[in-house]
Amino acid sequence: MGYAGAFLGWALAPGSFGFAWLTALSVWIAWPLGAMALMLIHALTGGRWGKAVLGVLAAGVRSAFLAPLFVVPYALTANRVYPWLQSGAAQLDNALYLNGPAFVLRGVIYLLIWLILAVLVTRADDNADELVRLSPAGLILLALTTTFAVIDSVMSLDPTFASSLFGLGFISEIGALALSAATLAIIFSSAPDPEALRQLARLLLAFVILWSYLALMQLIIVWQSDLPPEVAWYLPRWRQGWSVIAELIVLTHFVAPFFTLLSVRAQHSPKAVGFAAASTIIGGILHQFWLVAPAAGARSGVIALLTLSALLAMVCTSVLASRLTKRIWIWVEA
Repeated sequence: MGYAGAFLGWALAPGSFGFAWLTALSVWIAWPLGAMALMLIHALTGGRWGKAVLGVLAAGVRSAFLAPLFVVPYALTANRVYPWLQSGAAQLDNALYLNGPAFVLRGVIYLLIWLILAVLVTRADDNADELVRLSPAGLILLALTTTFAVIDSVMSLDPTFASSLFGLGFISEIGALALSAATLAIIFSSAPDPEALRQLARLLLAFVILWSYLALMQLIIVWQSDLPPEVAWYLPRWRQGWSVIAELIVLTHFVAPFFTLLSVRAQHSPKAVGFAAASTIIGGILHQFWLVAPAAGARSGVIALLTLSALLAMVCTSVLASRLTKRIWIWVEA
């Protein structure tokens, strides 16, 4: 149903589909990349939280093999999304970076690195020492590729906008989203270990604080500088009702999880932690929608429906593909 709705939208509203698919892809990619990063972080730091969600995170890493499939519709509609890819576009000062061939080449490099890391992490899943050796280089590569990927895919919606915090903000967000998804999975599947749940709650609180700090600092720097290219990024995202979405993001992505997880009692409650995790995921979806959709103009309603349809399709495919990939991997290793 998700794919049917998304591709029907592609046929009926091709101008909106590219923005919707980009939004859904930006949310979905947080799962494999965030799961990979959390597994590598746990290999270096230890803790009961990682052992509790290790199986769920491993499933998230395996879903990375779907990335090339999901990138295809994005690549086919990119020329409708980015003004600098359209024919007759004005010459940019950063045209050496923002041009079609360089854009495609960088995208292929990102995908190759993510797929190779996914293979290595999956192979090292049962070997703690191998995972520890892989972690430093793996985390550096993930940080670099994720930063440049979000700059290419989201920040370049306005080719004149630049922010040194944009990539860091996205990295903190994918960590929060992946941890929230893994936490919800173990809460719904079984009774989690109380100490592991407390550690997960505190780690999620740290991610929420980090993302909120980076988002606020970027806004304050842009407001204080008051430079036209930077202000132009925020203006469409504060007008025509978008300020309401921004307020919902603050509520769901910061206020609700932050004040819930501050309570020591709530950190031991599966219901409270689950609420904070679900709120964080909703806030993340709204945030990516708020970043992407205003660039399309007055088509937000159509984009929202197509985004939900595409995201539903991606999530269902990831669950099925992760189980299939696990069976194939066991068969190959045997």
